[in-house]
Amino acid sequence: MVCTGAKSERQSKKAVMKFLEDLKKSGIVITRKPDIQIQNIVASAGLGGTIDLEKTTYSLERTMYEPEQFPGLIYRMNDPKVVFLLFTSGNLVITGAKKEEEVYRAVTILKKTLEEKKLIRYDKGRQ
Repeated sequence: MVCTGAKSERQSKKAVMKFLEDLKKSGIVITRKPDIQIQNIVASAGLGGTIDLEKTTYSLERTMYEPEQFPGLIYRMNDPKVVFLLFTSGNLVITGAKKEEEVYRAVTILKKTLEEKKLIRYDKGRQ
């Protein structure tokens, strides 16, 4: 079974358990407790500034940026092992995390790296 669309790990586990209860009510015999595994978390975030994608391509390893093909930069982070889609607007999509904490840690590391390398610009002192 695959559960998609949940907004948190807790919500996804709750949805699986509710579905199993519905199956039981329908007469389907379930003999054991499910082994629930989070395989992939997809999240989005906004950093509140604009990112220079061209410079970012040369400043970070494991990036791919082909603006003629796709307007976002693909960045593969090693630890935590996630993939970002970064956009000039400062918006991003994170995929590949298996725990919510990995998402928060990855975004924090990315934001700090972009700031240290002066790849993100905030409007009028916003950070």
